[in-house]
Amino acid sequence: MNLPSPGRAALALLATLTPLVALAHGISEADRQRMLDGGYLQYVGLGASHMLTGYDHLLFLFGVVFFLASFKDVVKFVSVFTLGHCITLIFATFFKITWNYYLIDAIIALSVMYKAFDNNGGFQKHFQMASPNLLWMVFGFGLLHGFGLSTRLQQLPLGDDPLQMLWRILSFNVGVELGQIAALVVMVGLLALWRHRASFKRFAYMANLVLFYAGVYLLFMQLHGYQHDADPDSFRFPAAEHRHAHEDLDVENTRDAGRDGL
Repeated sequence: MNLPSPGRAALALLATLTPLVALAHGISEADRQRMLDGGYLQYVGLGASHMLTGYDHLLFLFGVVFFLASFKDVVKFVSVFTLGHCITLIFATFFKITWNYYLIDAIIALSVMYKAFDNNGGFQKHFQMASPNLLWMVFGFGLLHGFGLSTRLQQLPLGDDPLQMLWRILSFNVGVELGQIAALVVMVGLLALWRHRASFKRFAYMANLVLFYAGVYLLFMQLHGYQHDADPDSFRFPAAEHRHAHEDLDVENTRDAGRDGL
C-alpha cells in the first residue's frame, strides 16, 4: 500500500509521539533551578517546551483537528480547548488546588482514547447514538488538561507574593500557548496536505486506531507511575533495598578509590 508523503508524515508524527508519551513533561530539578535563577521569560520558555514535550496534550489536539477541514473550525475548537486549560491552569495554580499528577495524567490519557474512539465513529457503531457535543467535550477536556499543567507548574518555586506568582503563572501560560501554536502549525499543515489525497479516507481509521492505543499506553504508564509512587515497596526493588544497594555501591567505589591510591 502506497501512502502519499503527507500521509506518511502525519502517521510518522503520530508514531513518533506514541512511544514518547511515557516521558511526558515532568518538571526536572534543572527546571526548578533555572526558574529560581531566571525571570518571567524563563517561565515563558518553560511553558513552551512543556507543551511541546506534553505528548498527551499533543495527541489529544491531533485527534481534535484530525477531521477539521476549515481554518475557522480549527480556530473555534482550539480556542475552546485553550479557554478551558487557561481557566484551570491559572486558577488552580494561583489557589494551590492540586491532586496526584499521575492520576490526572491518566485521566488525560482517557481523553486521547475518547477522541480517537469518537473519530472512528465509535458512538455510532457501538452505542447506536450520536457523539456528544464536540465543542463542550473539548472545553471539558481543556479544563482537565489545564489542571494537569497546573499540577506540574506547582512543582516550581512560584514565590509567596501574590502578584509575582500571578505573573509567573501567566508567563508560563503564554509559553504553553506559543508551544501549542507551533505544534498545531505542523499538525494542521500535514493533515491539510493529506486530506486532499485519496488515501486519507483509507488510512484515517488506522491513524485514529494508533491514536487510541497511544492513549491506552499512556494510561497504563501513568497508572504504573501512580502505583510506584503510592507503594514503591510493591515492586521488584523495594525502596529500602534500592537505597541499600546504592549505599553498598558507594562503599565499594570508596574501597576501589582507596586501592587505586596504594
